[in-house]
Amino acid sequence: MAAFRTPVSLWKFLIGSRGLEPVCIRTQNQLQPDALFQPLPLPFVVGLPRRGLSSDVESGTSKIKKPTFTDEEVQNILIKMTGLNLEKIFKPAIQELKPPTYKLMTQAQLEEATRKAVQAAKVRLKMPPVLEERAPINDVLAEDTILEGTETAKYVFTDISRSIPHRERFIVVREPSGTLRKASWEERDRMIQIYFPKEGRRVLPPIIFKEENLKTMYSQDRHADVLNLCIAQFEPDSPEYIKVHHQTYEDIDKHGKYDLLRSTRHFGGMAWYFVNKKKIDGLLIDQIQRDLIDDATSLVQLYHMLHPDGPSAQEAREQAAEGIHLIKVFAKTEAQRGAYIELTLQTYQEAFISHSAAS
Repeated sequence: MAAFRTPVSLWKFLIGSRGLEPVCIRTQNQLQPDALFQPLPLPFVVGLPRRGLSSDVESGTSKIKKPTFTDEEVQNILIKMTGLNLEKIFKPAIQELKPPTYKLMTQAQLEEATRKAVQAAKVRLKMPPVLEERAPINDVLAEDTILEGTETAKYVFTDISRSIPHRERFIVVREPSGTLRKASWEERDRMIQIYFPKEGRRVLPPIIFKEENLKTMYSQDRHADVLNLCIAQFEPDSPEYIKVHHQTYEDIDKHGKYDLLRSTRHFGGMAWYFVNKKKIDGLLIDQIQRDLIDDATSLVQLYHMLHPDGPSAQEAREQAAEGIHLIKVFAKTEAQRGAYIELTLQTYQEAFISHSAAS
């Protein structure tokens, strides 16, 4: 079994030409097509999202253009809320035990080392993209009934030219029925991983992504590990990637374990998800209880940016609300747990006054 490069004459063979000997991969897996392949006009890069979760199209009832995940203002708010806990970012990894290294530094050297650590931490906190789910592939190229019954397995033809971006790579499947079609996304991902292996990714998804295994990981507070494995295994616009991320966020929201993702590259995506779903109450309460009042204010500001026509955003504009008052406006208008948010704010203000009086 081997792959081939794609001269024009070979693609003619794929649609039924005679006189050429095919070089292909034979597979016994009966994969089912489920989609219409639409190649992107530009190379797809995981670190550079093509489209955010919210629509770029202006709302029919509003003249305000809703922001996307990649907008600079949105990114600045999400980065600010993520936090920068160096101890958590550079926590010890499981590895071979080695003797510790000690260094004697001057104050200037220590400051320089700290500055480099902060820069390295910011790189680690770069948020993965948030994309819409890719359209399925269901593109039939030819129906060669004369070939029906000549083979019992599918043949996968893959263009392995290194100069072609993976999203534009031509991959087709010849069915035993004689049908020649473009490969489904699942088939494409598997073939690309075979010829162009990506570190940390497997040809077949690991069993950790099965429902029962995910629940075990969640019970051990390993939500960040699940998301890291998900990023390594799936493309950002694949159904599996989106499903695992949303399921993980929902479990965090259900048990109030928001701090597990704070100071990780996943916190921004989680906050964006809750804002889009209008489910920020739990995260907002957690931020207030942890004395992160600025982050709580930023969360409400982001909510108003994505839902500018809501009663909370409108009343905040009318009152020119800022700070704690902005949070109170949200609690009275759109919050699902408004009374609890107001009580949490009251407790925070009383503690702040007591602390100020004591000092």
